[in-house]
Amino acid sequence: MPDPLAPFRWLAAPAGTSHNPLGDVFSVSFFHGLEPADVAARFESAGAPSRSMSFADLEDEVTRFLEETDGGDGGGHVGITRIGEWSVALEPCGWHTALGENLARLAQGCEAVAVGRHDYAEHGFLYAVDGEIVTAFTPHASTNRWGSDPDRLKEPMRRVRLPLTAATGKAVWNARWDDALPRAFALAATITGVTLTPDCFDGPLLVASITEWCQV
Repeated sequence: MPDPLAPFRWLAAPAGTSHNPLGDVFSVSFFHGLEPADVAARFESAGAPSRSMSFADLEDEVTRFLEETDGGDGGGHVGITRIGEWSVALEPCGWHTALGENLARLAQGCEAVAVGRHDYAEHGFLYAVDGEIVTAFTPHASTNRWGSDPDRLKEPMRRVRLPLTAATGKAVWNARWDDALPRAFALAATITGVTLTPDCFDGPLLVASITEWCQV
C-alpha cells in the first residue's frame, strides 16, 4: 500500500542528508492571496529593502547571522516565493514565524498556516485567519489544541490521521512521534493545496530580514 506521508517525509529527515536541505530547525509559513513583496513588507521595518537571491545565498546570509549572534536568535532571515495561490516563507534555522503572537501579526487580513520543525525544542502547527490564531498544536500532541476554535480543523486532521483524542501505549506514542511532522505538513497541504518538495525554493527568493523579530 502506498505511503500517504511519502511526499512529506523529507521534511522530517535527519539534517545533513541529501534528502533534507532545510536542516533540523526551520519554519515554513503560507499566506493566502498575498504576493511575496506583500509578505516581505510584513516582516521588514519601514523602508528596509528586500532582496532577490538564491537559496544558497539565503543560506550564506543565515550563516553570517548565526555566527554574529551565536545562534540563539535563529537565522534572522526569511526567503519568500509564490506557489499557486499562496506565498510561502521559509525561515531557515529559525522558529519565529511558528510562534502564535508572530503569526497573528503576519496574518492580518489574510489566511495563514505555519509549521515549524525544531528538533531541540518542539515542533509546531498554527492556523490563523485575519490576525487571530484559530487552531494551534504541537504535532506530536495534537489532542492538546488551542486557539479561538481548536476544533476548526478536525476533518482535515482526520484525513491526515493526526490524533484528535488521547491514546495510550508505547507503540502508539512512538508512531505518533515519528509521523508527527510529516502529518503536520500534510495538513498544511490539505489546507493550502501546496505540497512542499525539496526544489520548491530553487528559484529566486525574495529575502527579508527578520532581525528585529529575533530580538523581541
